[in-house]
Amino acid sequence: MQLLAAGTSPFVRKVKVLLHETGQIDDVDITDVVTAPMATDPTVAAANPIGKIPALIRPDGPAIYDSRVICRYLDARAGAGLYPESRIWDVLTLEATADGIMEAAVLMVYEARARPEEMRYQPWVEAQWDKVIRALDALESRWMGHLAGRFDIGHIGVGCALGYLDLRHDARNWRQGRATLAAWEAEFAKRPSMEATVPQA
Repeated sequence: MQLLAAGTSPFVRKVKVLLHETGQIDDVDITDVVTAPMATDPTVAAANPIGKIPALIRPDGPAIYDSRVICRYLDARAGAGLYPESRIWDVLTLEATADGIMEAAVLMVYEARARPEEMRYQPWVEAQWDKVIRALDALESRWMGHLAGRFDIGHIGVGCALGYLDLRHDARNWRQGRATLAAWEAEFAKRPSMEATVPQA
């Protein structure tokens, strides 16, 4: 299998962490590509018509894409149980919350990188950060019991989302007022899978 990736993408990191956690990292050739919203790499476009990464090219079927689809596929392939049926709706909602943080944080980066300076709209950027704040507050107030429990895809998603905030938006200090979440992240970041996938800016 071949994973089309970019080094700093939090969605790619989520897949990589899952590969490490499920013992499949050696089964996948990770290929870094340079792609952007207005300049899609042809290899990416061939695998994913939407033009986004990650995309997983399989030898026995069409490429699959979107980190949630890829993670679900790889979890099923390994029989790892990271999507436990007994609490599947909580797990999927936590994963979606983490992905929402990533999406908003990535869009903030795109606003600065993809638009000419005179076209950037700061209120839109702040609206994206408001989404991040609401999601972080929800994690702190509603989800710490889950995060303290049995390891699943939600843990991976949240860990990668918080890591991306440190990478790209550290000046906004997401930890302020969220001591429990910050303490959880400090411990989770020590997992070998997280240490092996720290993005290089």
